[in-house]
Amino acid sequence: TTQSNPFFLFFLFVLVAAAYRWGLWETVMTAVASLSLLWLGSLVLSIASTRIWLAHHHLQIVKVTIADFDPKRLFMRSVYLLVMGFLLGYLAEQQKKLRAEKEVAARMLGLVRMDAGLAGALSQIVGELLRLYGARRALIVSREGSSSRIAVGSLAVKNGIPAIDWLDPGPSGAETYLGESVASAWYANSHRDAMEFTVLAMNSAGELVREIDPAPVQRFAEVHPFAQMCAIHFSVGQELSGRIFLLEPHFISSIDDELRFLQELVRQISPAVYNLYLLRRLRRRAGALVRARLVRELHDGAVQSLIGVEMQVDVLRRSYNGHSEEHPATANHSELMATELERIQNLLREEVLKLRELMQQMKSSEVDARKLPGFLRDAVQRFQRETGIAARFLLDVDEVSLPSPVCRELARIVQEALVNVRKHSGAKQVTVQLLETGGKWELIVEDDGTGFAFAGKILQAEMDSTGRVPAIIRERVRLIQGELTIESKPGRGARIEILVSQVQLVT
Repeated sequence: TTQSNPFFLFFLFVLVAAAYRWGLWETVMTAVASLSLLWLGSLVLSIASTRIWLAHHHLQIVKVTIADFDPKRLFMRSVYLLVMGFLLGYLAEQQKKLRAEKEVAARMLGLVRMDAGLAGALSQIVGELLRLYGARRALIVSREGSSSRIAVGSLAVKNGIPAIDWLDPGPSGAETYLGESVASAWYANSHRDAMEFTVLAMNSAGELVREIDPAPVQRFAEVHPFAQMCAIHFSVGQELSGRIFLLEPHFISSIDDELRFLQELVRQISPAVYNLYLLRRLRRRAGALVRARLVRELHDGAVQSLIGVEMQVDVLRRSYNGHSEEHPATANHSELMATELERIQNLLREEVLKLRELMQQMKSSEVDARKLPGFLRDAVQRFQRETGIAARFLLDVDEVSLPSPVCRELARIVQEALVNVRKHSGAKQVTVQLLETGGKWELIVEDDGTGFAFAGKILQAEMDSTGRVPAIIRERVRLIQGELTIESKPGRGARIEILVSQVQLVT
C-alpha cells in the first residue's frame, strides 16, 4: 500500500475510474470500500497461520510485507487514500457540473434561430429553463430602450411545448416587474403568514448583496403570488432589457451557485439574441428599401404607362362618339366601338387603382405608433380622391402607444377594408376611427353600403366557423390577438370593430 507498491496504482486507478464515472460521494464511497478491503487484508495477515503460508510462498518477492499492514501505518495510508478519493471526486464533480452547464448553454444557443424571431427565441429559451428547473410558470418582461414600452409574457410548458400568453402590464407595470434594485439576480422564499420574504440577492459581478430592499419582490408577489421565485436581469444591447421570473423552481445545487449559473447563462446567450435582433432589423430595413424602390418604379413606370394608355383610349372613345354623330350610316358600329373602348378604359382605371393599393400595402410595412395616425389619414384621403366616396378619419388621442407589429397589421386591415368598400359595398360614405377605450385600442371601419349577407352582430368565433367575412381581416386580427366584431345591416351598411389590448409584443 505504499506509493512504491504496485497495489497502490490499483487503488489509485479505482478511485480515478469512480470519479470519472460517477462523482464526489460515489468516489468517497469507493475509497471507503477500498479501505475496508485493506483492513480486512490486515486482519487476515494478523493471523499466525496466514503469516506462515505467506512466508512459505515467498510473497516478499512482490514487496508485500507484514510491516505494510501495521495498524498505525495502515491508518495513515487509509487517511491518505480517503483524502485522495475526496479530492478526485470533488474535481470530477466540478468538471461534470461545468460540462453540464456548457451543454445547457449550447442547447439554448441552438434555440436562437432567425426563423423563430426574437419573441420565439426568447420563448424557447425560457421554456428550456422551465424544463431544466421544473418551474410551474415563468414570466418574461422586456422593455424597449427607445420607447420604454413594456411587454409581459406568461409562459408555461403544455404538452412539452412552451406556450406564451401576453399579459397587460397595467399602468404600474414598470414598478411591478422592473423596479430599481442593486441586484441583478435574486431568489425569494415567501413566509406563509404574511407578505414577508427571505431574499438572497447577487449583483452583476456574482457577489452576494447583504442588504436588499424587498419592495420589488413584494410588488411582484401582489400580482403573482408564489412560494419560491427566482429572477434574472437580462440586457440585449441598448435596445432591449428586462427580467425573467421563474415561479416555484427546484434548484439542485445551492441557491447561490444556481444564481451564478443563471447569470453566466444569460451573459452567454445575450450576444446571440442581440445579433438576432440586429439581423432582423437590418433585414427589415433592407426589405423596406427594396419595397420603396419597387414603389417608385411602379409609380414612375407601370402606373404612368397605364394612365397614358387610359388617356389614349379615352381620346379614341371620344373620337368614335363624334364620328357616330357626323356619319349616321355607321353610327351603330361607332357606338359599339365606343362602348367597348369605355369598358377597356374602366379596366385600365381599375388596374391603376389596384397598383396604387398594392403600393400602399408595401408602404404599410414601415408603419409604427408614431406614423400610424398620419398613414391612416393619408389612406382615407387617398381613398376619397380615387373613388369619389366621401371618407373621413377620426382620432381621439394625441399619441398612439402600440407596438410596430400591431400598427402594421392595423394599417393593412384598414387598407383591406377600404378595398372591400370600393369593390363590394356601393357605399357613399365611409368612416375610419381609432379610439382608446378602457386601456384598449379600438379600430372602427363603418360604411353606408349594402352590408354583408347577414343581419345583426357576430363575433370572431362565429366568423371562423361560418367564414362569412373576409378571411384576410380575420387572420390579421388573430395575428395581433385582437377581438373582431362585425355588425351588418343589409342595404344600410356595415361596421367592423377591432379591439386590441395594449399588450406590447416583442418581435
